[in-house]
Formats: sequence, structure tokens, C-alpha cells
Amino acid sequence: MTVARIHILETHSSPPWLTPRAAYVHVPFCAHHCGYCDFAIATGQDHLIELYIDALEAELSTLKQPQPISTLYIGGGTPTHLNPSQLARMFRSIRCWLDLSPGYEFSIEANPGTLTADKVAVLAEHQVTRVSLGAQSFQPHLLRALERDHEPDDVAPAVELIKRYIGQVSLDLIFAAPGQSEDDWHDDLRRAMSFGPDHISTYGLTYEKGTPLWKQWQRGEIKPLEEDDELKLYALAIDTLEQAGFEHYEISNFSLPDKRSRHNQVYWANEAYFGFGMGAARYVDGRRELNTRDLREYIRRCLAGESPVFQSEKLGPQERARETLAVQLRRCDGVNRARFIEQTGYDLDAVASAAIARNLERGLLVETDDNVYLSRRGKYVADAVIRDLL
Repeated sequence: MTVARIHILETHSSPPWLTPRAAYVHVPFCAHHCGYCDFAIATGQDHLIELYIDALEAELSTLKQPQPISTLYIGGGTPTHLNPSQLARMFRSIRCWLDLSPGYEFSIEANPGTLTADKVAVLAEHQVTRVSLGAQSFQPHLLRALERDHEPDDVAPAVELIKRYIGQVSLDLIFAAPGQSEDDWHDDLRRAMSFGPDHISTYGLTYEKGTPLWKQWQRGEIKPLEEDDELKLYALAIDTLEQAGFEHYEISNFSLPDKRSRHNQVYWANEAYFGFGMGAARYVDGRRELNTRDLREYIRRCLAGESPVFQSEKLGPQERARETLAVQLRRCDGVNRARFIEQTGYDLDAVASAAIARNLERGLLVETDDNVYLSRRGKYVADAVIRDLL
């Protein structure tokens, strides 16, 4: 179906959905491959860390000149698997090419088991403002099921260090792990909140094809939670965290007031961002690109002056509009009609009026004069609602 596009005269030359104000840098190194992980990681390859930083610097230099950004996010992998001198060297390279604007947000992911005082001191020295800590669970049997390499007692000292030297701390939790009970999950939420984090992410466990966890499932060695039981855990998270004063601002994310992840909101707004490193994605001027997930190939290409990109796609205007609708519905504020027209050139109803009407009638969407967003019931079946809208 072809829909009419509304032509909007831009009031500024570089809107954030075309020109990045955000950047992501991927650090693939890990001490251990967790059973559920499908990210681009490298274990047993620490001897390549220095070469990787060389390659990362070469890729960053393709910017030609420093680029101003408002948010910077370093993820992995486990970025804090690097030793302090490697972290400092990597930060210097990144900051040569990515210029943080006043009021910036600078986040990094960390594992509680590898976050030491000397590493946190390096993060603070290089002006990191926020650490996302992969706690995942406080139940020893669930950490074993997830094949995590840290213990519940590792979280408290890591949080203490972050609060002392940096300030903002976010905790990641996983629910619907094999064998998890409501009592387990309630205890995880209670213990996470006891540390006074600014932000908590709650991710339902997914069995990604090819991962060790998926293979265990296929062999019948573990049994996933029933869908209804998983839904109860999600509802418990919403109720518990909202009662404690956290805003449920995205399907999987909760924050105290004014402590939302500004970087991740760029993704959920479907705005542009730079991406650097093995397996990194970027979205610039309407084009999506993905770097190779092969560590040695990434290093070889970058050091040879070649592009590490192995996949590139530029969507047409109508496809971008539908993608924007799908991504923005993950936000609890949903899709703002006026902003949608400005960003995509399409009226929201022209893109998906019939599907919007269907889901309003089912009680899965809510509509105001300005926004369309998922209802509480709609959040439970968000993927199905989004598929219907597309």
C-alpha cells in the first residue's frame, strides 16, 4: 500500500533522525560466554585487545574530524574486562573523535565480578557519568542456570564503587529463567532496589538460536517458563517498581524521575547514531549498517584501511515511517502524532489507521489528542501489537 506523504519544511538543517547526536562503541571481550548471550563477543582472545584498540582508533578516524555528541555508550561484551591501562587508552582514542557536548551522558556496561576500584577510577577520570551493571539475579541457582560468572555478593561492592566515584548506576535483571519462582523474582527486585539504583532494566529471557541455553532447551535439559508464568513476573516487576517510585518509561526499563537512559531513548525514538567496533550497528542519514562480527576480520579490515561493514541497507521513506512507528511504541509515551509527521513526513493514521483502530477496540492501545501508546494489557503482548501495526 502506498500512502500520501506530507512534505514538511525543516526548521533546522540537521534533525536528530538524520545526523547523529549519539554514539555507541562495542568492546567484545569477555572472560566467559554466558549461556543465553547472542551478542558479538570474544572469549579467550585477550591477546588481541591492544590490536583491537588500534583497529577501533582506525575506524573512528574515518570520521575525518571530531563529531559533537550528547550521549556516548560503551557496551559489549564486557568493557570493564579490559585492564585499567587498556581502558584509559581506549577512552583517549574515543574522545579524540567523539566530542561530548555540555550536559552529556556517558554510559558504560560492567560486570560486577570484574569491576575493581582501579578500573572505576579510570572511568571517573575519563568522565563516565553512568554505569550499567549486569546483576541479572541475586539467586545463586539462577546465576548458574544463566551461566553467569559472578556471585550475588559481588554486586554490593560494585555499586558502592560506582556511587562513590561516578554517581549514576543502573542494574540489569533477567526474569523467566528456568526454574525461577515468583518469590525468586520478588526477592531480586527487592534486593536490587535496596542498593538505591537510579535505573533498573528487566529483560525477559529469550532463547536465541545457537546459544548454549537454546541447545540445552532443544535437548530437553531445561524447560522454559510457561507464558502465563512469565507474564506474572513481568506484571510483578511493573507493580513493584512503580510503587517504589520508578517510572516505567519503556517496555523493559524503569527509572527514577530524570534518570532515564538518554542514549537508549535515541534508539527508541528511531533517531540517528554512530556505531564503532566489532558487530556494531549505526544509523546515519537513513542508512543502517552493521560491522562484521568476526574479531580478526574486523581488526584486519580496519588496520588495512578497509570498511568493516558487512551489511548495509537504506529504507525508503514509507518503510522508515513504519519502522519508526514500531520502535517508538516500545516507549510508554508511545508515538507523538506531531513529532511523527515531522520525523517521517507521514501522518500516523495514513500509515496504520486500520491496525490502530483494531488495537484500540481490543484495549491494547490508548489514544489521546497527541499520542498513541500501549495500554497495560498492550505491554504484555507488545510484539504482537507491533506486528499487527506493520
